Amino acid sequence: MDFYLATDEYLKYIEVVKNFSKHTLYNYKIDLHRFRTFFYKKKAITELSKKDIRLYLTSLRDGGLSKRTVCRHLSAIRSFFKYLMQGKVLQTNPLDGIFSPKLDKPIPHILSYREVEHFFAQPQIGEYLGFRDRCMMELFYSSALRVSELVYLNRRDVDLANRTLRIKGKGGKQRLVPVTENAAKWLKEYLNHPKRFEEGKPHREKDHEALFLNKWGKRLGARSITRMFGRYLLMSGIAAKVTPHAIRHTIATHWLERGMDLKTIQVILGHRLLATTTIYTKVSTRLKRQVYEETHPAAKKKSSEKG
Repeated sequence: MDFYLATDEYLKYIEVVKNFSKHTLYNYKIDLHRFRTFFYKKKAITELSKKDIRLYLTSLRDGGLSKRTVCRHLSAIRSFFKYLMQGKVLQTNPLDGIFSPKLDKPIPHILSYREVEHFFAQPQIGEYLGFRDRCMMELFYSSALRVSELVYLNRRDVDLANRTLRIKGKGGKQRLVPVTENAAKWLKEYLNHPKRFEEGKPHREKDHEALFLNKWGKRLGARSITRMFGRYLLMSGIAAKVTPHAIRHTIATHWLERGMDLKTIQVILGHRLLATTTIYTKVSTRLKRQVYEETHPAAKKKSSEKG
């Protein structure tokens, strides 16, 4: 089978049949283009061996790519060859026995509750868009949403009576997440904000399905949310990098420290594996150690003696 034809068919398959996200499709397209360019006119797909795959991965590392990026490339290739095996294009899989580089799992930065309050106080809630921004912040902290999950929220996904959201997560999987009473209040006021329906104004609602709207009345995009967080970060003067994902990490850790069990946190976050959620136990332990060192009389005495 032609290399280009095979990869194009695979990309169509994961878009239409597997319903991969646009972000994943974009990355896989780039990664597979690089892969097929490396071998094009050298070898056919059916001729590739384990040695060839290792040679390609070495070229990625020599090209200065990080372990995480190499893992992403390998994931795309592995999925592609699995597709070829299922289609009987290959008799053996050259990816068998090739393992992904072991990644160091960084412990995410967690904000204190005081920092959360200070950051959330930055939007000018007397203005329509400022009110919208504060509402989004409250929802991020209430329900630990990913940016993509918040962007694609529709009005029909919101159940204010039962204070729940129907979320479409990674891989198109749906889950119900709770909403705090406070976040529900902000959301209700935003959805009924008179400026949202103001006649003759650019920001008047044009997308009647989308939950969060931009200044043109259409669905708000992920990049706009990221830029918004960056702007409020500068205004806040907080040294740590505050992103929507940092808020997700923060509330998950706060839940754990207040007694919520890991399994419940896993379900709310939409993690496929419990192992992914356990990183918050490390964060919680680190924070407890920090508080211990800052408050224990002996530790404080030792610190003052050093000074």
